[in-house]
Amino acid sequence: MAKGGLYVPTAEQRRTVRVMSGFGIPQTDIATLLEIDPKTLRLHFRHELDRGAAEATVKVAQTLFSMATSGQNTAASIFWMKARAGWREKHEVVLSAKPTGEMTDAELEEEIARARAARLVLDRAAPSADEDPGDGE
Repeated sequence: MAKGGLYVPTAEQRRTVRVMSGFGIPQTDIATLLEIDPKTLRLHFRHELDRGAAEATVKVAQTLFSMATSGQNTAASIFWMKARAGWREKHEVVLSAKPTGEMTDAELEEEIARARAARLVLDRAAPSADEDPGDGE
């Protein structure tokens, strides 16, 4: 490890740092495990820290792509299309062609009822704060 007072990482430590970085372990925790200062970790293991995170992202992307293209996971397919292809859910709002000042009371009441019904539909479609938007398809 130390050679003339200098820190020299081992191959096993390099592999450990790469794997832990890929798992998202904080650098301070990796440094604690190796019993070195976080600055020493960043100085001597920069490549492993960067590569581990990149390798993990690639692996997850491969898995997501496989799930999305298998035809077996609709949620993964929808996520892929929204994240990569710019797809979005479209909410259409229809406005009355007649200005409200020219409407009769009955027409205004009809517009208000339509707006309330649309609001109920949107409220039911939006996930509540305690729901996981990733659940379901």
